[in-house]
Amino acid sequence: MSGHDGAPPRPAPSAPMAIHQVAAAGYATCGDAYERGRPGYPADALREVCTRLRIGPGSVLLEVGAGTGKLTRLLVHADRTVVAVEPVQAMLRHLTGAVPGALAVAGTAEAIPLRARSVDAVVVGTAFHWFDGDRALEEIRRVLRPGGGLALLWNNPDRDHRWVARAWEIIDRHRSGTPGNRDLRWRDAFRRTSGFTALRHERFSHEDLTDLDGLRARVASISFIAALPEGARQEVLAQVADVASSDPIVARRGVLVLPYRTDVYWCRAAGEEGEEADAARR
Repeated sequence: MSGHDGAPPRPAPSAPMAIHQVAAAGYATCGDAYERGRPGYPADALREVCTRLRIGPGSVLLEVGAGTGKLTRLLVHADRTVVAVEPVQAMLRHLTGAVPGALAVAGTAEAIPLRARSVDAVVVGTAFHWFDGDRALEEIRRVLRPGGGLALLWNNPDRDHRWVARAWEIIDRHRSGTPGNRDLRWRDAFRRTSGFTALRHERFSHEDLTDLDGLRARVASISFIAALPEGARQEVLAQVADVASSDPIVARRGVLVLPYRTDVYWCRAAGEEGEEADAARR
């Protein structure tokens, strides 16, 4: 998508940032674990996002809730501008160092520090469930140019595999109401808004080749696990590692293969150019 001068969007004065207390506490301390343990995103999912959002030469792309840049580094390309917004300073420092090709900015989904109509597309990787959905969609709609689109991605461990299901049962005992994406409550905000077309969905499978230390880092990067007292956190890490070690398939392969399903949702700004073209493709 083009038709503009391609200049990076100018930061706007930002409102005070407030994020979920579990996210604030957990992600402030687990940046190294997040970078070590979290997977990237499959190439076919990224191609789908670029196609559906019509990301091309000259596009200005915004990622909200960018974390340490796991998705950001895959979005950066010489022919586009990528702005990555992240509220947690510890994560933002990782992002800035890991992805120098992006413009990293402190901010939240509810108070995006960019001018109105300054980006062609918005992408959110494994983060929208943390947002105040109504406020976030209002802000995303504000910064999108006419014809702009929104894509949401989530990497979820594939619980159809027995050891993965057992491991995440241990993890989920500590969730205590912390927001997640699997219950789909985040979709409620889309049902309440008239600012976007209906969500479309596609799922992709991929695997992360790792080891037990990588698995421990993956678990330690979960917000509500990172926020546990040290003794309780280490107990969870040990229990999950024991489950993986005892699985005969994991033991036979010698390498720990953590399977994922990547869910991709997308929509467009309602009433804008391009909506009819998307409908024709469906």
